[in-house]
Amino acid sequence: MSWFSKKPGIATPEPSRRMEGLWVKCEACSEILYRAELEKQFNVCPHCNHHMLWPARERLATLLDEGVFQEMDKGLLPEDPLSFSDTKRYKERLKSTQKTTGEEEAFLSGLGKLGGRQVSVGCFLFRFMGGSMGSVAGEKITRVFERAHELKCPAIVFSASGGARMQEGIFSLMQMAKTSAALARFREVKRPYISVMLHPTTGGVAASFAWLGDIVLAEPKALIGFAGPRVIEQTIHQKLPEGFQRSEFLLEHGMVDGIVQRKEMRERLIQLLELLA
Repeated sequence: MSWFSKKPGIATPEPSRRMEGLWVKCEACSEILYRAELEKQFNVCPHCNHHMLWPARERLATLLDEGVFQEMDKGLLPEDPLSFSDTKRYKERLKSTQKTTGEEEAFLSGLGKLGGRQVSVGCFLFRFMGGSMGSVAGEKITRVFERAHELKCPAIVFSASGGARMQEGIFSLMQMAKTSAALARFREVKRPYISVMLHPTTGGVAASFAWLGDIVLAEPKALIGFAGPRVIEQTIHQKLPEGFQRSEFLLEHGMVDGIVQRKEMRERLIQLLELLA
């Protein structure tokens, strides 16, 4: 597939390794943006500062020191322990998603350097089944903390997930305890864990390791919480406050430590590592 579409048109900001179309419509302010310029702005709208979805590999390549990221845990592939089927068999859904995204799973893990300091790092791929955490994603997250424990280096995880992967049932829910236990063991080496919550970070991911960082950061206007606002409103039969579960609301109520603009994230992370590590 070529870098550009033969029929240039307005494309939605759906993250993919190569997105078709020369133009993107901002989903917040509806401005029409030239894709090449938008990519230079880290997928942040220059008109309204809306932070669009940003592919995990591009994020890590931009934030980490150039050319030092070493991807780990390749070849760990999800299986279908429950022989799950809804409108499509889980095995078929996995194959289709892997073909479409070119990725094996919903989490990318490895080692890199940030400001010259080694870090064990991981990042969710939201375009892979909504960044849902199944048994393989949980294993990769666990290994991020285990490598940080072994190397006695800081750990950084960028979370963007709809939560546990329903197709794996209890095996998926078990990852909440598994990742949190690995994080508890990592605490023994007294190195920092920085959790960065992206839009959206919900469900079992938010309810486990994502909110257990020594420092918890968020991007602007990220939706963060366990259940979504519509589910909560339908449950309690009340209207929620304006901006409820957005990162600004959570910062005001002491649930996150800071909101960082995407273009400032690298320098902020380096600064925090210098202070904590």
